[in-house]
Amino acid sequence: MTQLGLPDDIHACLFDLDGVVTRTAVVHAAAWKEMFDAFLRERDGADFRPFDAADYDEYVDGRPRADGVRTFLASRGIDLPDGNPDDPPGARTVHGLGNRKNELVLEKIRTDGVEAYDGTLRYLEAVRAHGLSTAIVSSSANCRDVLRSIGAEHFFDVRIDGVVAAERKLPGKPHPDTFLAAAEDLGVEPAHCAVFEDALAGMDAGRDGRFGYVVGVDRVGQTDALYAHGADIVVKDLADLGETK
Repeated sequence: MTQLGLPDDIHACLFDLDGVVTRTAVVHAAAWKEMFDAFLRERDGADFRPFDAADYDEYVDGRPRADGVRTFLASRGIDLPDGNPDDPPGARTVHGLGNRKNELVLEKIRTDGVEAYDGTLRYLEAVRAHGLSTAIVSSSANCRDVLRSIGAEHFFDVRIDGVVAAERKLPGKPHPDTFLAAAEDLGVEPAHCAVFEDALAGMDAGRDGRFGYVVGVDRVGQTDALYAHGADIVVKDLADLGETK
């Protein structure tokens, strides 16, 4: 293992954004709950079954927004039309609900701001100092703005986010395609790339893409689940890897 806590043959690091680089996973979880609970309350009445943390982990975390809406609704036996990407927030379509969730996220970010994980920033500095290539791989369409808000855009050679994935028609996590695209853009074979993820869908993508090393970042007490979904190692914070403590 290197001083970075990675196998010797790893030449590139592919990082998820929310929950790995920034403390925005909790913001997304709150926005999903607010949106889905409002929808379910209107649909089922006061005795509706709320969206909970297990639903977030299993059905929406790490997935592209529309896929998250579809997957959760399917778990409740609810079928809505897809609609169009520009449907108004809250319309009774997949895209309408997804747009409402995004509206809520942006409101929360504007109100509370975005914080980075200091351990991750130190780890990124160490990775760059050791000459490894880096990419940010996120389903968020707001990825670039979030990175700029924390002054972290310069840490990454390649950005594959929700905007790029839509342009290239790449399926999102749990499919490995966005991570594979990042590796290709960096010119590094997947077997020589490490994936850093906090979402179960991201673990699946790392495993199915046959990446050289998959690091699970456990912010919410799901270490066993991260291992079950393909992590090679699970840490509480990237500062726990290598020399960056």
